[in-house]
Amino acid sequence: MSRRPNIVFLFSDHQAYYKHGTEQGVHIQRPNFDRIAAEGAEFTHAYSACPLCGPVRRSILTGLYPHAHGEIQNDFNIPFDGHDTYLDILHEGGYQNYYFGKWHSGPGTAYDHGCKGFSYPSYSNPYTKQEYLDYLKEQGLPEPKIKIEHTLDFKRPFIEPGMIYEQKQDWRCEECSGILQTPKETHEAFFLAHLACRQIEQIAQSSDGEPFSLRVDFWGPHQPYFVTQEYADMYDPRDIPEHPSFPEDVYHNHKPDVYQYEPTAHINRDNHIIHPNPLPWETWQEIIARCYAQITMIDAATGMILEALERNGLLDNTMIICTTDHGDAIGSHGGRFDKGCFMIEEILRVPLAIRYPGKIPAHTVIHRPVSSVDLPVTILDAAGLAFDRKVHGKSLLKNLRKTTGCAVSETFGHRGIQAVHFARAITDGRYKYIYNRDQIEELYDVRVDPYELNNRIDDPDYASKAERLKEAYRIWADETDDTEGRIEIIRN
Repeated sequence: MSRRPNIVFLFSDHQAYYKHGTEQGVHIQRPNFDRIAAEGAEFTHAYSACPLCGPVRRSILTGLYPHAHGEIQNDFNIPFDGHDTYLDILHEGGYQNYYFGKWHSGPGTAYDHGCKGFSYPSYSNPYTKQEYLDYLKEQGLPEPKIKIEHTLDFKRPFIEPGMIYEQKQDWRCEECSGILQTPKETHEAFFLAHLACRQIEQIAQSSDGEPFSLRVDFWGPHQPYFVTQEYADMYDPRDIPEHPSFPEDVYHNHKPDVYQYEPTAHINRDNHIIHPNPLPWETWQEIIARCYAQITMIDAATGMILEALERNGLLDNTMIICTTDHGDAIGSHGGRFDKGCFMIEEILRVPLAIRYPGKIPAHTVIHRPVSSVDLPVTILDAAGLAFDRKVHGKSLLKNLRKTTGCAVSETFGHRGIQAVHFARAITDGRYKYIYNRDQIEELYDVRVDPYELNNRIDDPDYASKAERLKEAYRIWADETDDTEGRIEIIRN
């Protein structure tokens, strides 16, 4: 390529991926993600730096783990002082930055980091914003209405199965599933895709030739799982087999206490998960089917953006990244709804594909573990730029052919009685060691035991594997300037 590439970052929130569907007989349809992977690289062992939205989203902006950037839990709103984001550096380096969608990365919005577009503070709700209402009017669309099928939402007890619901709350994170009664274009994913496509058209009509960065942050497939009947019909709930860890008794399976905590209504007693799960698998099948359908809906919205790039002759000089912030524990380990601070593969392992013509050969598959902290470094590397300080991420472009390595994830807790838990996981792609402060440690052979039902930390046959990963963890901690003083922020 003769000039710097454009950067398009397609980013979803809370996407069920690992061991949900594809290896259990139900294929989650993501043709546009599959296209990006086929025309570039798929990273089969990509791991979230943190199993919680705010911390990992800040990591993806800064290239730092949460213990370094300080946004260790949602909406701590630690200032960005001294931690420039990759968006700031792109802007200073001559890129035109556009950002459409969820922020939830700390104080302010994307506008504070050299971006134009659609961005509101914190988590927010796109359905209440004037830009969305203007879009409906422009497109001749009605305001969205949903027929509720299932709800586990203790924050909104007024939501009941069978009711027609409108999303008028401050935050869009209802713990519900249902059928959207209005056209698919009323879903936030298609609204954001429309804004992005319109921006692409405007960029193509300009003649300045400057490179651009365009990021789209969808609110879904994070719950609520609200989908049109068209997409719901793609997944028959009866075809979804019981998740192997659904019946797990986390009270008697050699697991740390953190697995016992569950704040979701209808499946907890005193904030502890009820065992056996009070909802039958048939109910979980219906909820998970809507979860899968929403993944497919959002994939269709990303397809609109790919088509706009191709239609306007911008595809070949654009690096496209498609991923999510973290996974979804839905239906796993005793029957969960939402995530937690337990370090399971369902939450930590995420889909990641990068298309970069001329730099990444088509049909490349990378099996070594990589981390979400690598993404901002990779973006800046493609742009011929770099952070002006030490960061934890490594450019995936420079290490594309590397075959071995480890990925680390960390958590500082989440919600209520989990809010002071500190844990770290390190994986080499087969074995995973988890340090839980003040609770038992964990070790899994995820190739033999992909659903992490057998904690091998005290198994003498796995002692050497545990020690090797512990040593890798110590080396990682030294390299990231990890200190107990920094971690003390969770105690205060």
